[in-house]
Amino acid sequence: MDRSGEFQKWKAQSLSKADLSRKGSVDEDVVELVRLLNGREQFFTTSSCSGRILLLDGGIDGCEIQKQNCSWLLVTHRLCAKDDVLSALKKARGDAVLKFEPFVLHVQCRQLQDAQVLHSAAVDSGFRNSGITVGKRGKTMLAVRSTHGLEVPLSSEGRLMVTEEYIDFLLKVANQKMEENKKRVDRFYSCLQLALEREEASGLRPETNKMARPVYTRRRKRKTEKTRGRRNSAEKQKDLGSDEDNAEISLSFFPENY
Repeated sequence: MDRSGEFQKWKAQSLSKADLSRKGSVDEDVVELVRLLNGREQFFTTSSCSGRILLLDGGIDGCEIQKQNCSWLLVTHRLCAKDDVLSALKKARGDAVLKFEPFVLHVQCRQLQDAQVLHSAAVDSGFRNSGITVGKRGKTMLAVRSTHGLEVPLSSEGRLMVTEEYIDFLLKVANQKMEENKKRVDRFYSCLQLALEREEASGLRPETNKMARPVYTRRRKRKTEKTRGRRNSAEKQKDLGSDEDNAEISLSFFPENY
């Protein structure tokens, strides 16, 4: 079913609104990446975060640490200094947690094959926890994400439970992760540019559209023949080695939240 018109309507509605992240706008380090995607007719971004170090205060009610139910004592998308964390910790009244959250990006794609192009570029760039969600209304969402996060409790009921030396050590780790995160984002931008250029080039030559997308696992499905004249075993073996005709794509899917 052709959903091009409906997709363009969704895109127009999304781009007329603010970024769905808590900040409500695109971080400086990923502006060019977001612009690249939104400039293509087959994509539009819904939310993004370039990566951040944050200090959360979970309050004094003993509830589980959840970002929507706690105070944000410190948020930065840059490298973080120990003095900034110590200053922010003075405001804690509950269970303060230091976190590093890597780059995340959500993109709605016109078709599944468009999402596959982005997914391949994301995985090749180090974002190996990325996945595709296909919704009931035909919405195809790609989430770009990785697993190199950090989450460490620092205080309990407002009382600091670790030393300044340990906080200094944690920040070195968090800052190293931030630097690695930036490298992956830059690599993703470069891989994405190349992938989109190749996709456009292949579009001019329909016969190249069957080229394998390397990130996906293909499993052959052998059809059961019910016709009278069965082929010999050598022919069957040859068919099992042929390329894309009956290929099946194995994807990573996640629950739809859109």
